[in-house]
Amino acid sequence: MDTKQIEYILMIAEENNITKAAERLFITQSALNQQLLKLERELGTPLFERSRTNWHPTEAGEVYLKNAREILRLKKETYNQISDIAATRRGNLTIGFTPGRGSQMFTSIYPRFHQAYPQIHVNPLEKGVRELQSLIADNTVDVAFLTLRESDQTNDCYIPLLDEEILLAVPQGHPLCETAPPPGETMATLDLTAVQYEPFVIMNRESTMRRFCNDLFAAAGFTPNILFETRSNDTILSMIRTKLCCGLIPSHYARRANDGIVFFRLPSRPFWQVTACYKRDAYLSQAARYFISLVKDIWIQEA
Repeated sequence: MDTKQIEYILMIAEENNITKAAERLFITQSALNQQLLKLERELGTPLFERSRTNWHPTEAGEVYLKNAREILRLKKETYNQISDIAATRRGNLTIGFTPGRGSQMFTSIYPRFHQAYPQIHVNPLEKGVRELQSLIADNTVDVAFLTLRESDQTNDCYIPLLDEEILLAVPQGHPLCETAPPPGETMATLDLTAVQYEPFVIMNRESTMRRFCNDLFAAAGFTPNILFETRSNDTILSMIRTKLCCGLIPSHYARRANDGIVFFRLPSRPFWQVTACYKRDAYLSQAARYFISLVKDIWIQEA
């Protein structure tokens, strides 16, 4: 099934620029423009409003793009199902994961996956949770590994892999650390109000973790003094280690932290889920299911 023309038009829409689209497709701008003009003559109407810096779809273009994406989805699902039936173990798999833990997960998983499916091309994408949810919805990503609460979930399918507790991180040497047991023993519990006058480093406003933290602070009855916002949990740990502030950290990162930080559990034991997400009603190939099983095994072992 040759869908090259469809892929060309979708690339123009993605780039909003025919020159950039041609560069990404490794063809000349003239050749790409000829493909577009040929299709527009066939349809009898323009698909894009042209300008030097911004091409955007016409009303007819929007209809074409919507159905073009659906055609590519059906093609991919058809090929995946036939590949599973014929046991060819060939195809493509686009995996989405969040910054930080995602790259570690991928490097741990990929060698085992490649050994089982050497002819499956894996395309990894590292994005934030909301962007990955959008990419799942428009069929760009086959499976995304996300950390979120049930209230953050879309109408797509979510496979729970494990529950992850959120911990309070305090710089070592802070007076509150005197209440903590020695390393290796059961973690102490500390109410969030105990650090309400301390500065905090916290994830940025676009993250699912930030919304979670906002709810925790609201439940504790205070607005935090935010010293710094970041996209990285490792940055949070680094700043806490320098005794600048406190923070809220998923337990995955607490296990990786070196000396200089003391972790406490919160009384409510707040947690979110590590999940595998895929589009509702989409066909999940055997390769995708195997990838998910590998991720689950790795993260459960580390929990």
